[in-house]
Amino acid sequence: MATFPDPDERLVIEAGCARCPALAESRECISWGVGPQDADVVVVGEAPGAGDPDADQWRGGNWTGMAYTTRHSGRRIRETMAEVGYAERTVYTNAVKCFPSDGAGSNREPTAAERETCRSHLLAEVEAVEPAVVVTTGKHATQSVLSAEGHEVSGFVDSVLKPVDCDSLGVTVVPLLHPSYRDVWLGRLDTSLSAYRGELRDVLDGLVDGAGD
Repeated sequence: MATFPDPDERLVIEAGCARCPALAESRECISWGVGPQDADVVVVGEAPGAGDPDADQWRGGNWTGMAYTTRHSGRRIRETMAEVGYAERTVYTNAVKCFPSDGAGSNREPTAAERETCRSHLLAEVEAVEPAVVVTTGKHATQSVLSAEGHEVSGFVDSVLKPVDCDSLGVTVVPLLHPSYRDVWLGRLDTSLSAYRGELRDVLDGLVDGAGD
């Protein structure tokens, strides 16, 4: 079961950041990374969604100020990390920290400039935590992270669960399916959730244990 994060574990890099005027205007809160600063893994999404201010607790990062705290994607990726043994060993964050509104209350894709402007926050979070692994959820989050290394992502699904060394971050990057679309793609890939989680566990254990040698 997913555990709701402790607000005291937020990694606030620049309180009140307004580097991107459109994002500063559309957001409710900056959705900072959250989790133990001695974590082995940092999970990176692309950007917070609009969220649900009327939800009991899982209102989303746009309202909680903490990444991956939505009822759907947030709980799903946290449950996955718990199932593979990393419930207390993971920080959750986004490549872009603020909700990118499409003007009608829904998400749009962050611009290249917004990703670039926010990348220093992501790098600062990774530097503060010093994880062994960065797990990226979905194509856009993966591209945002690997852009720091000059990598282009093509054929994203083929890259899932295949580690990539990222010297600029000093970590290994492991792409995952986005939690919102995970079940669709698992069906298309003709694999099961248990097999997917088992492979993720094996990859993470090998990388984390290897980093400690």
